[in-house]
Amino acid sequence: MTAALENRVALITGAGSGIGRAIAQTFSRNGAAVVLVDIDLASAEKAAGEIESWGANALAVKCDVTEPIQVEQALRATIDEFKGLHILVNNAGISPMRPFEQISLEEWNRVLAVNLTGPFLFCQAAIPHLRRAGGKGRIINIGSLAGQTGGIAVGAHYSASKGGLMVLTRQLAKILAADRVTVNNISPGTTDTMMTQAWGEETRRSLMRQIPLGRLGRPEDIASLALFLASDEASFITGATMNVNGGLFIG
Repeated sequence: MTAALENRVALITGAGSGIGRAIAQTFSRNGAAVVLVDIDLASAEKAAGEIESWGANALAVKCDVTEPIQVEQALRATIDEFKGLHILVNNAGISPMRPFEQISLEEWNRVLAVNLTGPFLFCQAAIPHLRRAGGKGRIINIGSLAGQTGGIAVGAHYSASKGGLMVLTRQLAKILAADRVTVNNISPGTTDTMMTQAWGEETRRSLMRQIPLGRLGRPEDIASLALFLASDEASFITGATMNVNGGLFIG
């Protein structure tokens, strides 16, 4: 186990599967204690158990990221268990596939609640702890290419939420710079997760043909960048949106 994140505590939302799980595993292999937050406690516990099996410290916490009380409870559990917080990764998200004209107000509100209000709530709750992290405080938001260019297979509500998250990242970077807390946004392209697997093989192959590097992203591709942004090597990077999309969008 390497020590890039030794003696640091990271909280990752949506960590029971996909990108969040890969980030939790990567951080733990690099010395961090990790808190795996997910609305599906069973998946978070399974992922945490795998991490603990190689001798790392992990805690699974059930949380609906749209509920302020549950968000506060997740932060309290983190501090009680590990006595601090250095890194927050806002990864939890949902992406219903729905034509624009068929999106109900209820569904619109739910997608924005999970994908944008959830990070807002976690940032508010975490910032006091990150300010005390001695210049090692990090917020890493997991956005989407859809938030930069509009979606291909995803709904407008998903694209709007991820666009909002990108701007929230920039705003928080300005607010927290004086406290040496960096805030950055990772913007994945189409990535091989349970979310995109639900799109069907024909849609996935069509998207793959548009990617210059010829494959879908892997959760580990995003986790590797998250590790860099969480490390000391990225201490002078803040307010950035960094693309991980195989060349699908270059700009």
